Amino acid sequence: MTDRPMLTTTAGAPWPDNQNSESAGARGPVLIQDYQLIEKLAHQNRERIPERVVHAKGSGAYGTFTVTNDLAKYTRAKIFGEVGKKTEFLLRFSTVAGERGAADAERDVRGFAVKFYTDEGNWDLVGNNTPVFFIRDPMKFPDFIRTQKRHPRSNMRSATAMWDFWSNSPESLHQVTILFSDRGLPQGYGHMNGYGSHTYSLWNDAGERYWVKFHFKTLDGHKYWTNDEGNAVIAVDRESAQRDLFDKVEAGNGPSWRVCVQIMPELDADKTSYNPFDVTKVWPHGEYPLIEVGIAKLDRNPDHYFAEIEQASFSPSNIVPGIGFSPDKMLQGRIFAYADAHRYRIGTHYEALPVNRPKSVVNTYHADGSMRFDAPKGTDAYYEPNSFNGPFEVKSAQEPPLRISGDAARYDHRVGNDDYGQVRALFRILGAEQQQRMFGNIAAAMQGVPQFIVDRQLGHFAKVDPAYAAGVSAALAKAALPANSDPVSASDDMKPVAAAAE
Repeated sequence: MTDRPMLTTTAGAPWPDNQNSESAGARGPVLIQDYQLIEKLAHQNRERIPERVVHAKGSGAYGTFTVTNDLAKYTRAKIFGEVGKKTEFLLRFSTVAGERGAADAERDVRGFAVKFYTDEGNWDLVGNNTPVFFIRDPMKFPDFIRTQKRHPRSNMRSATAMWDFWSNSPESLHQVTILFSDRGLPQGYGHMNGYGSHTYSLWNDAGERYWVKFHFKTLDGHKYWTNDEGNAVIAVDRESAQRDLFDKVEAGNGPSWRVCVQIMPELDADKTSYNPFDVTKVWPHGEYPLIEVGIAKLDRNPDHYFAEIEQASFSPSNIVPGIGFSPDKMLQGRIFAYADAHRYRIGTHYEALPVNRPKSVVNTYHADGSMRFDAPKGTDAYYEPNSFNGPFEVKSAQEPPLRISGDAARYDHRVGNDDYGQVRALFRILGAEQQQRMFGNIAAAMQGVPQFIVDRQLGHFAKVDPAYAAGVSAALAKAALPANSDPVSASDDMKPVAAAAE
């Protein structure tokens, strides 16, 4: 047993007794001088950090992205520069609404966050398993998330709050339809697609810009639970997706995806019949077909969940030369909000943690703050500009200017925006059986919601297709559960306000 590592304090001193606290005699009280006990208890009190406000319950693994078709024509980003190039990445999956203890097999949108450790720094593609989102303006995001969390009075999830918000926000129809379709409850993280969702941009050495959408198409096949099947899974295993992912990666059979892009020439943004920067819309594949760029495969589990997955920090603000942003309003809001969330949850220098640290050299002038655990060298150059050979800006990494139209009305998410057309197309390609399951899923989620809110939502479904509203109405009649099963719906403050809200 002499080859076992020696137990030490955090200061490196040998720890002689990890079984008994030090006391004043056989029946005496524990002594405050027992620094080993104090260290152990104090550390335990600090072993948790605030959970993510959204995407709190997550799983993750490392993988390798291999280029199969270079994008050198569109971007100078080295990650896409040559066929066969390999880049390590970390992929974190999550449910969106639930807390850290939520069950994996609940109907919810899934997060799909990728950190590529590229030669030029980290590139984070932070998306979902859906190509669209519920809202298109960041001003609405905090309110939307509150409807997905616990009611401040009952401390329970409120179907009333959820449907009240959605029925007052018709732009949510596209995402709601996907959520309550079969794809809203995947059997495991490998059995779903991933999307960057937002519109990003690519730019090349010639200064030409292209708009781009990123797609991860599962190579393991789509598999979904029904509500009843999902509930049966939850009854025996709340970590079903975590277990499935870990076991498959550990066995060398990790899931994989075909990575594709849609490319739009910069000036086409002024010509499309839809706002290409609206995250509630998709780009029709007939107009901008998918182009395969590579294969992403998970091949290694983390060694320590907390260190590598709970502390993993993804932000759309992490881009590399050749990849840029767009006027997508939700993307613009996330550029700030995500990094700021990590500064709050983990600390000022969260990106210096091993899981978040780039593989490339990092040179910044970020100074002091909590957990500054490295010692910068050459401290005469601790500001910029300076005369002491400190790091300096790289002009060649500057993005070309945007050339989109100045027509504000075209890109105003409230003016002349069709929230029904693309949903209609989606609804009509669903098979009759899937439509019936979706009607039932929606009806189950509407139980206990006040009738005026249900009626408002049915009005939106009818604008998509009369069959959509009729199907949900029939499913509601069939469900016929008690009218006020949602405790919030019966409260005095849930009376309808005015028809103007419709």
